[in-house]
Amino acid sequence: MTQATTKPLTFKEFLESRPEDGRFELVDGEIVRILATRQHDNVAEFISDQLKAEKNRLQIPFRVSGRIVVRTQTADGRIQGRHPDVSVVDQVLWDSNPLAYSALTEPLQLAVEVVSTNWEDDYIDKLDEYQRLGIKEYWIVDYLAIGPRSYLGNPKVPTIFVHQLIDGRYQAQAFTGSSRIISPTFSELQLTIEQILEQA
Repeated sequence: MTQATTKPLTFKEFLESRPEDGRFELVDGEIVRILATRQHDNVAEFISDQLKAEKNRLQIPFRVSGRIVVRTQTADGRIQGRHPDVSVVDQVLWDSNPLAYSALTEPLQLAVEVVSTNWEDDYIDKLDEYQRLGIKEYWIVDYLAIGPRSYLGNPKVPTIFVHQLIDGRYQAQAFTGSSRIISPTFSELQLTIEQILEQA
């Protein structure tokens, strides 16, 4: 007796069949619901608000959103659909196809992931996929210091890692405490991890 196997969804099928309410990703051909705590959402929304305010202050033609899905690819060629907590995309690119789903196959300017208990997704899987896609800047916001000591030090402290794409590879800079987060995309941004922790 053979057991029926479900055919992996394509990115297009994922976009057409994912539920409207909530956040979902395409992982290994299956739809996976992303559940976040209120604390997690508070942090993501605060960062989004700060980036929107900076975009508006400097009148930079970006769209800042927590609703954008991007098509990525793993090292072995599997197509994934990732949903960053915060996305920053060029407004011209966004406006180029207004009837399309809120999903992109082109790289974002900036992706922000707020770390949850499945920290490997953000530190390893998404980092590799975002680098492969060519996302210019990637933040890992580990406000609970969940990641391993090899990243966060000993003792572990809340840290934001800002990865900048240089010659196709991410170069990371870590920010803790009252240090101002240096963002290549928002070079005048006045934001620290202490301010972010106040939202948690």
